[in-house]
Amino acid sequence: MLTMSCRLVSLKYQSGFTYLWVLLLVAFMGVALTLAVEVDQTISQRDREKSLLAIGRQFQRAIGSYYESQHPGGKKEYPASLDDLLQDPRYPGIKRHLREIFVDPITGKAEWGFKRIAGRIVAVYSLSEKTPIKQANFEVGFEYLQGAKKYNDWIFAYPSDLLLKPSDGDDFKQDLSSPILNEAIP
Repeated sequence: MLTMSCRLVSLKYQSGFTYLWVLLLVAFMGVALTLAVEVDQTISQRDREKSLLAIGRQFQRAIGSYYESQHPGGKKEYPASLDDLLQDPRYPGIKRHLREIFVDPITGKAEWGFKRIAGRIVAVYSLSEKTPIKQANFEVGFEYLQGAKKYNDWIFAYPSDLLLKPSDGDDFKQDLSSPILNEAIP
């Protein structure tokens, strides 16, 4: 009789011990799942940043192509709108500097902010107010993006140093008679 009651007590304590292990296992699985979601979100944001840099480079090249191409006797000028990059109105035929207006990978919308000089687009930037993960080690041509606080500080201009402030008495490349205008147009 004594052995039977000892077995019942023993089984009662063992089932409580197993229950404790199951609770701990569920808690650890919850923590691991939370960490996995955070890592996935970080990887996703880094991928969107890479896409933004690639799209920014394409906008930069398209603005540069538009600016540098001119017909004989014409003057160099920046585009008045992004549509001018899709089909250059200065030419009778179809001349494209950009194949499509890209969707901003950060906001998920085909809306961009512009920097204008004399009413012409000289730069494009994301409208996102989020803080970027990438803060340093940018590729050649994007070094000026280091330390940007928000994605809308990632400005893609042609030439890339057009809107940078001078350092140590360098000449400022912007025509100061034409104010720089910030504009967000969908």
